[in-house]
Amino acid sequence: MLEDKAPQLTPISAYGEFGLIKHLTENFSFENESTEVSIGDDAAVINPGNQKVVVTTDVLAEGVHFNLGYVPLKHLGYKAVVVNLSDIAAMNAVPTQILVSLAISNRFPVEALEEIYAGIALACKRYKVDLVGGDTTSSTSGLVMSITAIGIENSENIVKRSGAKPNDLLVVTGDLGGAYLGLQILEREHSVFLANPNMQPEMEGYDYILEKQLKPEARTDVKKILDELGVKPTSMIDVSDGLSSEILHLSDQSKVGFRLYEEKIPLDSLTISTADELNLNPAMCAMNGGEDYELLFTIAPEDFEKIRNHPDFSIVGHAVEADQGNYLVARGSNELIALNAQGWDAFLKK
Repeated sequence: MLEDKAPQLTPISAYGEFGLIKHLTENFSFENESTEVSIGDDAAVINPGNQKVVVTTDVLAEGVHFNLGYVPLKHLGYKAVVVNLSDIAAMNAVPTQILVSLAISNRFPVEALEEIYAGIALACKRYKVDLVGGDTTSSTSGLVMSITAIGIENSENIVKRSGAKPNDLLVVTGDLGGAYLGLQILEREHSVFLANPNMQPEMEGYDYILEKQLKPEARTDVKKILDELGVKPTSMIDVSDGLSSEILHLSDQSKVGFRLYEEKIPLDSLTISTADELNLNPAMCAMNGGEDYELLFTIAPEDFEKIRNHPDFSIVGHAVEADQGNYLVARGSNELIALNAQGWDAFLKK
């Protein structure tokens, strides 16, 4: 069949606020027994039983956190959920519910919001979380999304940023820097398109790092892996703002210093080759780029043997006394380079 080049788009005013919410959420189902009352009432009711409730929220603003020139709306909906579930995973808790709020300008038809909610629904299904509420309002400055995520966990299993001790090992999951380099490729090709709309984007061969940027995954699987290994982290955080920033957060909350070894930072081969192509240092992309949504945590030294051979964990450093500071141990030379928080900060000029 031929594609309709001028599809009939539905203005939001055709539904109104409450009709729009009903339209976008009526096909969501529930996965968790703790969800008692959901969308349609004045508030959701969550029954955690005898467990603790973990809550986090995040705002994504057009022009600050995403560029709709190259970010598909379905991917945006998915990613908006994932970045919040990552925070729940970083507390060693199980995500169970989300709330979604949107501020929308009049340039978005209902069909655009359906795409966003399709991504949200995909994330809910993938991570077995329930959409239980939210809000919509108008915006004069583009699209703004706010997601609140709720998790449930037994008190003794929750891991905070404040438990690291000197000599604890510093561990990270997966590989780092790919999301930042995926963003650089997207920005490069978008600039080329703006200069010449007839130019086709050159995306072939960058699939892995583009997916790391556009469709990241929350490491909710790590909790189960660590449970099976008999390891409970002493502190933990997700890598959303860059490895350096996250290490400094753990340092501040745990009152320890850290030594990070450059040669131990896990880097994918495509991350390395793309960094070389763009004349960037791949280790610096990992340390300062952000949006990898891997987990960074510390473990007691006696747990070393339990994780040393696990393919998804890399021991990248260790904790020291607070007065010894936070330093990168440079590859090959053992030169100490002070760690600085050069990662993402929404209130700093870029």
